[in-house]
Amino acid sequence: MFPLTEKNKHVAQMLLSSGTCPRCVFRFCGVDLHAPYKRPSKELLNDLQKFLETEKDELILEVPNPPLKKIRLQEDRTDNWSRNGQEGISATEDESSASEPSNSSVCNVCLGILQEFCEKEFIAKVCQKVEASGFEFTSVVLSVSFPPQLSVREHAAWLLVKQEMGKRNLSLGRNDAVQLKEAYKWITHPLFSEGLGVPVDGKSLFEVSVVFAHPETDEDCHFLGEVCPDCFKPAKNKQSVFTRMAVLKALNKIKEEDFLTQFPCPPDSPKTVCTVLEMECTHGAVFVAADVSLAGRYNKYSRNLPQTPWIIDGERKMESSVEELISDHLLAVFKAESFNFSSSGREDVDVRTLGKGRPFAVELLNPHRVRFTSQEVKELQQKINKASDKIQVRDLQLVTREAIGYMKEGEEGKTKTYSALIWTNKAIQKNDIGFLNDLKDLKIDQKTPLRVLHRRPLAVRTRAIHSMETQYLDEHHFRLYLKTQAGTYIKEFVHGDFGRTKPNIGSLMNVTADILELDVEVKYPMGSAHLPVKFSQLGLLTLNRIASPVSGFI
Repeated sequence: MFPLTEKNKHVAQMLLSSGTCPRCVFRFCGVDLHAPYKRPSKELLNDLQKFLETEKDELILEVPNPPLKKIRLQEDRTDNWSRNGQEGISATEDESSASEPSNSSVCNVCLGILQEFCEKEFIAKVCQKVEASGFEFTSVVLSVSFPPQLSVREHAAWLLVKQEMGKRNLSLGRNDAVQLKEAYKWITHPLFSEGLGVPVDGKSLFEVSVVFAHPETDEDCHFLGEVCPDCFKPAKNKQSVFTRMAVLKALNKIKEEDFLTQFPCPPDSPKTVCTVLEMECTHGAVFVAADVSLAGRYNKYSRNLPQTPWIIDGERKMESSVEELISDHLLAVFKAESFNFSSSGREDVDVRTLGKGRPFAVELLNPHRVRFTSQEVKELQQKINKASDKIQVRDLQLVTREAIGYMKEGEEGKTKTYSALIWTNKAIQKNDIGFLNDLKDLKIDQKTPLRVLHRRPLAVRTRAIHSMETQYLDEHHFRLYLKTQAGTYIKEFVHGDFGRTKPNIGSLMNVTADILELDVEVKYPMGSAHLPVKFSQLGLLTLNRIASPVSGFI
C-alpha cells in the first residue's frame, strides 16, 4: 500500500517538483513506516509520480513580504525561490510541462544521502572495507556524520511544508517530520546486518563510522553566523565553527521571517551529491584484569622493579616494570593500539608483593581481536609467567568495564598485611618489642611523606594499625608483621619521616628505627561490608561471554 494519502498529495507534489527526492517527500509528509523507505529509489520515484498524476491543483508558495509574483514552473527549474526570499511561485501541471525531477537529479534537501548512500551497492562497498579491516566482532554499531548544512536545508523544507499546510488549515510540528538519521537507519541497518552477518546493536563495542561532506553547499550555513554570531564560537579540535550543534542552536534561535529572507525555500538543487570524507572502524576498549574477590592478581618478587615505567626528566631509571611485563604480551595477542594499566594500590620499587597478590586491570584500546577460549587465556597467562621470574599473574579473565569501579570501591576499608625487617640504633632485647604485640587498632596521623610530596597533595591522613606481631632476630634487628588500613605509609610508620608520622615505631620504642625490607600481602576483610558482592560475582561471567565482545577486566 502506498504510504501517502490524498491530504498529502499537494505537499508531495510541491516537494517533488522543487527537486526533493521521494524518501524526503515521505519524511516531510510524516511517513513513519519503515518499509516504504527500504524500496529502491527508482521504484519509489515511479510510484510517487503515478500517485501524483491526478494532481492538477495550482501550487502557490507565499512569503509575507513583498507581494507575490506568479510564474510557471519549468521542468528544469530548481531555484524556485530566490536567495532573498522575494519571489513566490505559482505552478500549474499539464501533460506538456511535467514538474517531476529526472531520476539523476540530486535531492535539494538530503543532498543525495537518501539516494545513492543507502542503496545496496554503497552498503556492499562499506561492508567490504569493514571485513578488510581485520577486526573481530559479533555485532556492529553504525555511526554517520552528515554535513551541518543539511540541517539548514531541512529547516527550509519544513518551513515550506508548514506554510503550505497552513493554507489548508493543517498543522505540522517540527517533530512530525521524520529525521534524516532515522530514515537512514531504517534503510541501512538491515542491509549492514545482512552484509556483515552480525546484528546492528547500538551498544556494540565495534563501531563503523562514516563521515559525509558536501563542499558545494558549505556556505549554506554562513548567513547564520551573521544573524546569530553568539551561537558560533571557536572550539578546540574543530576545523570550522559551523558544527552541527551550533547550526541547530542558531536555527532554534533565528526568527522564521529572518530565515526566509536569507535562505531559499525550497532550497536550490545541487549539482553534486555528498562525498564520503572518512570511513573508520574502531573497537571499544577491552579490559584485562584481575578479579578482586577470588583470584587473578600479580605477584612481584623483585626489589628492583617499579610498578609502572620509572622515567625522570626523560631518562629511564629501571629496565622494565610490572605494567610492561604484563601489558606487552596483551597488546600483541589482542592486536590493540595502546593500553591503560591500573591496580588496587601500588608498591614501591623495592617492595615485594607476595601472598594472593595485587588486583590489576589493563584497558586495551581499539583491539582487533576480542574473542578467546578459556584455553587460549590460560596459555596467555602461562606465556606471561614464563617470560620473567620477577612477576607472576593468575586467573586472567575478560570482564566488564564496571569492574574497574568495583576494584577501587571500598579501598579505605581494605586491610593489608605487611612483613618488615626493622633495624634499631640501640641494642634491644626480646622484651623490648613485646609490647607492640598488645597494641590494637592504633590510630596514627601521617602528613604526606616527603618522598611523595611532589605528586601527592599536602595533607594529614589518619590511618589505623590494626595489629602487630614481632619476631626477635638479634640485638639490632627484628621482624614486624602488621595488619593495617589500606593507604598506610609503612616505611614512614617505622622511621617517623622526621616527625611527620606520629606515633611511629621509633617513638614508641624510644629508638631510631629504620626499615630494611618490606613485603606486602594484600588481604581483604571477610565481611560483605568491605567486599563488593557484584565484583565477586564477575568470576562467573568472564569467559562464558567472550562470544560477545565486552569491555572489562582479566
